[in-house]
Amino acid sequence: MIAPKLKAGDGVRIIAPARSRKLPFISDDIKKDALQNLEKLGLSVSFGKHIDEVDEFYSTSVEHRLEDLHDAFADKNVKAILTVIGGFNSNQLLQYIDYKLIKKNPKILCGYSDITALQHAIYKETGLVTYSGPHYFTFGRPPFYDYTVDYFKKCLFDDKPFEIMPAKLVGEHSSKESIEIEYQNSGFWLFQKGTAKGKILGANLCTLNLLQGTEFMPDIRNCILFVEDDGVSDKVTFDRDLQSLMQLPGAKSIKALVIGRFQKESDISMDILERIIRSKKELKKVPIIANVDFGHTYPMITYPIGGEASIKIGNESAELKIIKH
Repeated sequence: MIAPKLKAGDGVRIIAPARSRKLPFISDDIKKDALQNLEKLGLSVSFGKHIDEVDEFYSTSVEHRLEDLHDAFADKNVKAILTVIGGFNSNQLLQYIDYKLIKKNPKILCGYSDITALQHAIYKETGLVTYSGPHYFTFGRPPFYDYTVDYFKKCLFDDKPFEIMPAKLVGEHSSKESIEIEYQNSGFWLFQKGTAKGKILGANLCTLNLLQGTEFMPDIRNCILFVEDDGVSDKVTFDRDLQSLMQLPGAKSIKALVIGRFQKESDISMDILERIIRSKKELKKVPIIANVDFGHTYPMITYPIGGEASIKIGNESAELKIIKH
């Protein structure tokens, strides 16, 4: 099930199923720019009632987060829902969500990082395609903004297939140095040749793994798997998290693996990643591409969780397309 695409004049609701909008690094300037940039897209922006509440977990109660989520899906004037930012606790909501309400009111839900848990649970329980892409917060940050908005529009304003091309310049926030760093993109990293077409699952790897063993984990059989992680995930952590996913029933039948760009703090080079991949017998014969523009760096694409992609990897080139979104 795919929600209707956006058009000028549509309402967008901002909610905080993880961390609040009232965080020190979400400055008034970021809030102002995010609102203005969304309005420039022709969208009418409204906000959940509880998005500025902050407790000791930089969030608010399960009840208040659920209220904002349910209100957004129930409101006939809201056509898309954007999350403020990621965090650590979206999975607290999953067993309390009114999935029947969501299924009766299909809408675009977009965000990334910790929102991965919410997105996959909704897809599993309702069949509604959700979207890994920019937060509300992202629209207030200027670096390489055009690329991010271009793919946001391709995925959420249009229904035509589109090809993912690597950004030329990329960047990230260095938490160690508290600065923004920018650098030339090295392009796609090609690890294994082949072609594949299939359903897309996956986003933030460590968050997706939180769903293992629960009723909210989708079946990964025959999917094209997208995974990424932030700078906290070093080579050891990413290796074991990917291994855990590969031990799920159905992992041997995944059709392709697409890996997002790592932050510099991960210290995962192309050579290190190749060693990680080679250690997974489940990945021996599937096309694999990495350093794709999604995850915790910028700019970023928007792609559909539960949608469809195709991939073709040769010796020196690759074609990655989003077909159904």
